[in-house]
Amino acid sequence: MTSIFESALGDDFARLSPMMQKRFGVGLDSGYACVGTGVMSQIRRGPWWVVPFLYTGKLRNILIPDVGENVPFTIENYPYRDPFGRETVTFVREYRVRRRPSRFDATMILSNGRVLDYLGTHQHLAVDLDLKVDDDGSLRLTSNAQRFYEGRFVGFRFPMLFSGRAQLHERFDDAAGVYRIRMEVHNRVFGFLFGYEGEFTCEFPAAADAPVRLKPVRHERRV
Repeated sequence: MTSIFESALGDDFARLSPMMQKRFGVGLDSGYACVGTGVMSQIRRGPWWVVPFLYTGKLRNILIPDVGENVPFTIENYPYRDPFGRETVTFVREYRVRRRPSRFDATMILSNGRVLDYLGTHQHLAVDLDLKVDDDGSLRLTSNAQRFYEGRFVGFRFPMLFSGRAQLHERFDDAAGVYRIRMEVHNRVFGFLFGYEGEFTCEFPAAADAPVRLKPVRHERRV
């Protein structure tokens, strides 16, 4: 079985640089995880009126309201099988701007041939991801349609007017031996909401399951 990213990208997965293939090859059959440690050279946000929106998202580890420069961070990608039998990979980031770190929780599955990103501690948001491999072997990820789920009976397509579209670019810098990442979230009406850029190195420890601390409090069946 291939990783969820390899399945979603198909033949394009082979166009990723070797270290990018290693990073996004994490899966149950691969037998390893990816643990990155690095520094965000810059974490920034939009105008003052986006702050309440970002702090609301912080309650369930969906958004990061902090800003700063040279911020230490970690990212942990572990494979596991969720309660519904789906292969899942954690994308949990932790930032140490203040004494108490801020955390962004995401878990990804393969759904209808595409990567689906569940956000937050309770997988409240399900976000479709579009993936593209650039000529230099880097990966571009763009978020698309979003659905909001709460409990058994609440579920609706989340209006993009009240959300943002994330664009992420990640590559491996062979000369420096580091991964470089840049992400921005924009709202089509209100403009720039949040973004960061930085670099990190990775270790690939053996893993057959994700630590409980990285898994959501609640798993969502709906896609």
